[in-house]
Amino acid sequence: MLSLSLPHLLAKCEEAVLSAEGFLAAAKSSVAGLVTTDGKISAEALDREQRATHGLSWLATYVEALRQAARWGRHLEHEKKFGEIEQLLLLAGFAEYLAQIVGGIQMSQNEIARPYDLGLDDSDSAGFWTETVRELVVTGQRPEVRAAIADYMGKHAGAMFIGEPGLDDTMSLIREQFFRFAQDKVAPFAHQWHLKDELIPIEVVKELSDLGVFGLTISEDYGGAGLSKTAMCVVSEELSRGYIGVGSLATRSEIAAELILTGGTKDQKEHWLPLIASGEKLPTAVFTEPGGGSDVAALKTRGVKEGEVYKITGNKTWITHAARADMMTLLVRTTSAPGYRGLSMFLAEKPRGTDKEIFPAQGMSGGEIGVLGYRGMKEYEIGFDGFEVPAANLLGREEGQGFKQLMQTFESARIQTAARAVGVALCAMDLGVRYALDRQQFGKSLMEFPRVRDKLAMMAVEIMMTRQLSYYAAREKDEGRRCDLEAGMAKLLGARVAWSCADNALQIHGGNGFALEYPISRVLCDARILNIFEGAAEIQANVIARRLLEDRSN
Repeated sequence: MLSLSLPHLLAKCEEAVLSAEGFLAAAKSSVAGLVTTDGKISAEALDREQRATHGLSWLATYVEALRQAARWGRHLEHEKKFGEIEQLLLLAGFAEYLAQIVGGIQMSQNEIARPYDLGLDDSDSAGFWTETVRELVVTGQRPEVRAAIADYMGKHAGAMFIGEPGLDDTMSLIREQFFRFAQDKVAPFAHQWHLKDELIPIEVVKELSDLGVFGLTISEDYGGAGLSKTAMCVVSEELSRGYIGVGSLATRSEIAAELILTGGTKDQKEHWLPLIASGEKLPTAVFTEPGGGSDVAALKTRGVKEGEVYKITGNKTWITHAARADMMTLLVRTTSAPGYRGLSMFLAEKPRGTDKEIFPAQGMSGGEIGVLGYRGMKEYEIGFDGFEVPAANLLGREEGQGFKQLMQTFESARIQTAARAVGVALCAMDLGVRYALDRQQFGKSLMEFPRVRDKLAMMAVEIMMTRQLSYYAAREKDEGRRCDLEAGMAKLLGARVAWSCADNALQIHGGNGFALEYPISRVLCDARILNIFEGAAEIQANVIARRLLEDRSN
């Protein structure tokens, strides 16, 4: 199948990464010239030149995805696990992403970032377009490559990517365990939960608790499993493959634990972390406000200290799993300092809601927000009117640290969101493959039509690329290195890939995909949220661009 021998494929991929890195360096220099004044990044220029700066973010994300895919291939070759399907995925991934780097990277459905947008010219593109790059693109985009990937997918329907050859035996066992749980206890029921707009049954929540999901990355000293962020990715992928709602149940526990671990006092850690790890206390994150969205500095909810309590007044919105939660990580303004400096974080207990009374706590009210998808935990708006939180529950026992504490959670939250995106993409791929195999048109299965095969093959390719990027960010986090850039890239690409996979899988279903009875209709709605929460794609691209331009030595 391949005209390139195994060692030559890996060597050429690694050589192509060097070309991509050189192209990125030229783009950084060019874009920096658009947004730098007196050696400093201008916030005004960063916004004005969003097409260039966000295009730079996407280019850097593609380059990192290629770098990690090549690393994955080399690792597999060393482990003697670099089989034909892995070679095909790597080749097709390089072919597509290298071609897009000069041809245009899709930031959204109607926004394409091209080299000209970044201030580059034909000479820069010609320098990138080496003989090696050209060979990979021409070879990897042959119809036979995509057809071979699709053939493999057809033979392994429903089980593609279960045996990730790049992970150790422990991670493989964890994946198998949670794949089986999701396929047995979640996937058969998820669509009815969605159609009926029901909370995920508490029995499922308890089973996840027994499996250690809520304390997965909390250390054993505090009652957790003490596993890595890579393990968190594996578990989140497989649970989200069953249903994103179940894959997201642990997100709030992850955020709360990270807040307490990095910003809490010794007493707060000893009290709260075992309760979160055991699932006895289900947290919810209460940050967003009706008029604020991504602008956390504009937050208005107030916390006024009166004796040994803070009285909270204000409104919050888009609070996931709020009714069922037992405690809130609650961000409010406690001082008159402007912007971020006046914000403080609280660990606020609340009684669990009931069907009759969603928010039974005194000084707290609210209601449900109807949503297209991501329904299993429900979304709420909350009003606070003198709601009391003990002063001892101020995170770290120090005012004005809330934004800093929140920022420390972003790396883990975005890595986990990237993993959830991979899970949603896998779910869409599984549904697309099954339907293409079963559905007959014009006397043959849909799987025999080239464009159906192409859609499915590219799902597998981009899932591989995104997965390797998310695992890289997780490894960086596990090793104690700053990884906000890598986590942001994984989340940015993962959200787009999940939406693309869901949209194309629905297209394969044709009119049936538009029918509520088919699960792909749910997956499309679920996939759409990934580009919005944990940092909207535009905000994410802005953050990545700033990091790249502030440290051009990367």
